[in-house]
Amino acid sequence: MVSFIIPAYNSSKTIKKTLDSILNQAHSDLEYEIIVVDDGSTDNLRDVLKEYSPSELKYINYYHKDNGGLSSARNFGFKKSHGDYIIFVDSDDYVSKKLLKDIQTYIKKGYDLIKWNPAIVNMQEEQITDVEIDELQEGTGEDCFNQLYGTDKLMVCVWNYAIKRNLVPEFPEGMYHEDYATMPFVILNAKKMIVTNKIEYYYVQSEKSITRGNDKRKLKKRLKDILKHFDNIVKNADELNVSSYTKENLKIFATNALIVNVNELSGETKKHFIKELKKRNIAQYLKPRTFKQLLRKIIIKIVY
Repeated sequence: MVSFIIPAYNSSKTIKKTLDSILNQAHSDLEYEIIVVDDGSTDNLRDVLKEYSPSELKYINYYHKDNGGLSSARNFGFKKSHGDYIIFVDSDDYVSKKLLKDIQTYIKKGYDLIKWNPAIVNMQEEQITDVEIDELQEGTGEDCFNQLYGTDKLMVCVWNYAIKRNLVPEFPEGMYHEDYATMPFVILNAKKMIVTNKIEYYYVQSEKSITRGNDKRKLKKRLKDILKHFDNIVKNADELNVSSYTKENLKIFATNALIVNVNELSGETKKHFIKELKKRNIAQYLKPRTFKQLLRKIIIKIVY
């Protein structure tokens, strides 16, 4: 069985599309359930379920809990789920109607981790960015991490994967950047992973997601959290049962994820963040693989 876990907060206007994309799946041999975790919504989210027939509602399990944030809702949903594989779906996004049909072969073969491509779309379902379709890749999680870490910007987004139950992480509650904190370790712990060349997930870029970073208080919390996650990744990298080359790549990935934040900052917030980067001497974690990367490390060493 596959469990779709949908954390939802005030998503009454969007969650029906999310649910419909799952309920209207093309025929496959896979059984599935949908876990909707209402994370303390104040809108009429629950009323959306009244629009579904009894035959559709048998697939949907609705739970209401006090507001605790995205990680809390994901962890709660996982505990309520029964699936051998878990797929997390945000309540304002939707999935391909061929998703289960496309991945059923890999599930039957027992892959630990099944990855697909996402498309970024607007509210009118128009694609915003081009999606690079890679060739099919498979191997250990370590093999796939080393192929993806420098090229796939959305590699650690949890909604890009079907995850075997025993690999599902406990997301850090009360913190932002929960995927960055957990998914690198999920990937590296996978014994058997496949990277498909199909688009299976549609990330909806709404006005809400575009203006998300305008709240200064939340921005400071986000930066504080990503720095904590970075410190944890660096600390735990050397404990992993992977090659030294992979450990270096993990640190490179973690460092690059920090640096990309700088250009989006300004004023005192930017100064403070750069100070934190300097404190960590982040250039030490960059191992140049090409001449271009060597120049990048030199520049970063000078600036940070």
